[in-house]
Amino acid sequence: MRRGLRVESDGVMPAAVKGTVGNLPHELTSFVGRRREVTEARRLLSVSRLVTLAGIGGVGKTRLALRVAADASRAFEDGVWLVELGELDDDTTLVDAVSSALRLREQRTGNPELLLTEYLADRQLLLVLDNCEHVVAAAAALSETLLRSCPELRILATTREPLAIGGEAVLRVPPLTVPEPERTSLQALPQYEAVTLFVERAATAVPEFELTEENHVAVARICRQLDGLPLAIELAAVRLRVMSAEQILQRLTDRYRLLTVGSRGAPSRQQTLRLCVDWSHELCTEEERELWARLSVFAGGFELDAVEGICAGDLPVENVLDVVASLIDKSILIREEVGQAVRYHLLETVRDYGREKLQETGELVSLRRRHRDWYEQLVVRCEAEWIGPRQVMWIGRLDAEKLNVRAALHFCLTEPGESEPGLRTAAALYPYWRARGQLREGRRWLGQLLGRHPGGASRERIEALYVDSVLAGMHGDREAAKALIDEGAVLAERNGDTLLGALVMHAAGCCAMFAGDLPRARACFEEALPVFRDRGSLLQLTWGLLGVALVSGMQGDGAVAKMCGSEIFALTEAHGESVYRGWSLWAAGMAAWQRGHLALADDYVKQGLRLSHLVDDRISACGALEVLAWVAVGSGRARNAAELMGAAEAVARAVGNPSTVYPNLLVHHAECEQQARALIGDRVFDAAFDHGMHTSFDDAVALALDERRPDAAASSNATTHLTRRESQVAELVADGLTNKAIAARLVISQRTAQGHVEHILAKLGFTSRTQIAAWIVENAQDPHP
Repeated sequence: MRRGLRVESDGVMPAAVKGTVGNLPHELTSFVGRRREVTEARRLLSVSRLVTLAGIGGVGKTRLALRVAADASRAFEDGVWLVELGELDDDTTLVDAVSSALRLREQRTGNPELLLTEYLADRQLLLVLDNCEHVVAAAAALSETLLRSCPELRILATTREPLAIGGEAVLRVPPLTVPEPERTSLQALPQYEAVTLFVERAATAVPEFELTEENHVAVARICRQLDGLPLAIELAAVRLRVMSAEQILQRLTDRYRLLTVGSRGAPSRQQTLRLCVDWSHELCTEEERELWARLSVFAGGFELDAVEGICAGDLPVENVLDVVASLIDKSILIREEVGQAVRYHLLETVRDYGREKLQETGELVSLRRRHRDWYEQLVVRCEAEWIGPRQVMWIGRLDAEKLNVRAALHFCLTEPGESEPGLRTAAALYPYWRARGQLREGRRWLGQLLGRHPGGASRERIEALYVDSVLAGMHGDREAAKALIDEGAVLAERNGDTLLGALVMHAAGCCAMFAGDLPRARACFEEALPVFRDRGSLLQLTWGLLGVALVSGMQGDGAVAKMCGSEIFALTEAHGESVYRGWSLWAAGMAAWQRGHLALADDYVKQGLRLSHLVDDRISACGALEVLAWVAVGSGRARNAAELMGAAEAVARAVGNPSTVYPNLLVHHAECEQQARALIGDRVFDAAFDHGMHTSFDDAVALALDERRPDAAASSNATTHLTRRESQVAELVADGLTNKAIAARLVISQRTAQGHVEHILAKLGFTSRTQIAAWIVENAQDPHP
């Protein structure tokens, strides 16, 4: 029998028409991005006979599959065949759809599935099953049957949930890359796939459209708000026919109404964003739909324990994991690993849809209250375990849950009668806000919550006043700090709890220390400390000891400073704590420096800096960098001191200056700077300081610890990589010459001079001319001007 013919008693089924060998459609629009996904899909297809591209509706699975199939077509003698399943009414028509796509004529007798299997049995062919989600069980069964019987057959499927059969390789298709909020410069945007897609489709809709200084920020925000979903971005770009990018951005608050005009050639479910998400919703079970709606209460990502604690509803807690897994399979939920934890999140488009469904149930307010309660408990537990071995874990968890915590605080502000839980949450966040240098954020929340609170001498209000006053003092707002302390003192006396009174007294000590009134500060700290020791938590005892240690050190009372510092160190080390141990080592280092013990100061402060770096406590790290600069000056390393001072200044600008905690710091800084300038001269000092200002935080820490990272060291040792001409240009850059002046000096064109500067920047891994100048100074043979 000739290959490709099946002879039956009642007729003949001819083979597929080979001609172009396949039925892939020609692309009508450009294919944007997806380099990594195309490469990975082709790799999987080379090692697995079933590859499934899974993702939320509108993420571009079909376009990706068609591009991968076209790229792989030469590997299949009998072609690549697309089977579009999106418009199928039910499972029973699946085999007919595949046979039709393969251009097989209907048979009057015989099992259609068997006939299809026999036809494909000896063919080397790629079958693309597009949009399997609503017939996923039938698609899985047919795929398994065909793959078992047809050894040269391979299948590439697109679906919102995997087929879940043996041998399946699943590639999750993510949204297109979008710019981060802080990375929206006109020059940087074209590297993001979502922006490129928007611009290309916009130019199709409005030929004169281009990315400009006037519209690029709006375009970047549109792409972020649409989660990088190709379908949504294409629908938005079409709207440029009637409105500007800024107007589109403003109207995206109701994205489902705005994004309603698609291509007439697209499947009906993809002609509007609303229909696309409706399609996903209809494919979910009732339990999945309920959980989808409840998950919309989260802001940003979340973990399984939060889902179980907030969203379970009538669902047994032990079953929540299964429903979460189903939503991941159906590409509603996105799973990501963050360190040791697995977190989930909804795309904003999917979250908005879920929020609509949740509002329809009338559960929204009660669920937001459960969300608030759960995150209040999380924050309070974090504070209770702050002095403990899980501190680093808790800091990481609060970093990850920042948006949910803010949502919980916002609920307390916007719902009547909810300010007291908000005050408890905000007060418990104090050690986190302080460690993270988020003083403004803490003050903003506390100020609003105290303003909404009805007043009275409650514990919640007094503790919030304490935290707000300390943050205000650290922020340099002494007047506000004093007003908060005065109110706290009145309320604490009315309440009668001695621990609350000690908190207010400790706050008064902080305020006095920030103002430079050291006798008053020490008296307040010493009055509060016995109460903290007798009735307070480990955290409050640590605060009390640190206050006495800092002030006594400033007063030159090294014995008391050392005694308190040693107690803090012993307490925190015994409990595996890092933040306050770092602060205590910094304080001990300053005290040692003041006594002239440079080696001891260097050792203490470096230990503290390592701990500050571990927990990313940049206020403490800033102070450590500064003290190490003083030590460097005293040790004759003036250039190193200038660089460390620059690094400390950069950190201080980002998170807050430790001079508010240690008022004498500015005096010592000025004295050490003057000494360093006298040793190396203003030009060398300024260049080294500027280099420190432009050093990353991690590299600054490595520099301070004499542990410069390999990539930084490579840049520093790049002298041999500069040509003679580039070395000349670098020296002229260090002298402050412009490209035009360099061209005139070396008798070359300005464009050539510019090219030399760009090559130097690339070779040294720098981003600015000031870094070149500092590098030249650092590598100069003669350190003097």
